[in-house]
Amino acid sequence: MAHSAAACFLPLLFTALFLLSSCRFGSGIPTRYDGFYYSGGGGDWKDVIVVDAFLDPLCPDSRDAWPPLKQVVRLYSPRLAVIVHPFPLPYHNNAFLACRALHIANKLNASSTFPLLELFFKYQERYYNGPTKSMSRSAIIDDMAKLANGAVGNFSEFLLGFEDWKTDMAARTSFKYGCTRGVAGAPFFFVNGFLLPDAGSALDLETWISIIGPLVKNQREQWLCRYGPSI
Repeated sequence: MAHSAAACFLPLLFTALFLLSSCRFGSGIPTRYDGFYYSGGGGDWKDVIVVDAFLDPLCPDSRDAWPPLKQVVRLYSPRLAVIVHPFPLPYHNNAFLACRALHIANKLNASSTFPLLELFFKYQERYYNGPTKSMSRSAIIDDMAKLANGAVGNFSEFLLGFEDWKTDMAARTSFKYGCTRGVAGAPFFFVNGFLLPDAGSALDLETWISIIGPLVKNQREQWLCRYGPSI
């Protein structure tokens, strides 16, 4: 009888453990896709080329990669969508704070996110490890808030964003998402889900055109075959 009861109990126990683990896993999934949309592409997403760019605001290579990426967006919009994922490199001591600052800016005023990113690129040397080695965390945050004031405005509200656990979790989610994609440096680029070679290096405009141009051409040829020259 005891053996029979145990035999009935074990499947229930395994089921309960499975459901519990599923709930825990499910609760860790973010409510929206990670990243900041620089170019939404417009139209049907199945007909848009998507570039996922993993950038560290305090990384020189990420800084150098940004202008050519903006140029290729202008060339191929609206057929090109770019999503920027902040990815703080662990050997840049203040990178996580900078990434969190981007999430704060995006929460307060989404249109200020990329202006702030460009401010970080412009003044990133002041947040390098050497110049900030004697600064406290609060002093660095205060300085970042002053920098952000030029893009976001509302200095005090921006500072309060660093006390909001949601911005901390958002920055962590961005980093974790990069890890799930195998990102191990910055900049890393994926085009339609596929990792580009030379990861960790900036790509110039000519290289971007050689990658995106043929994809746009192939799309155009497919549309002509499907709908005719009137489309």
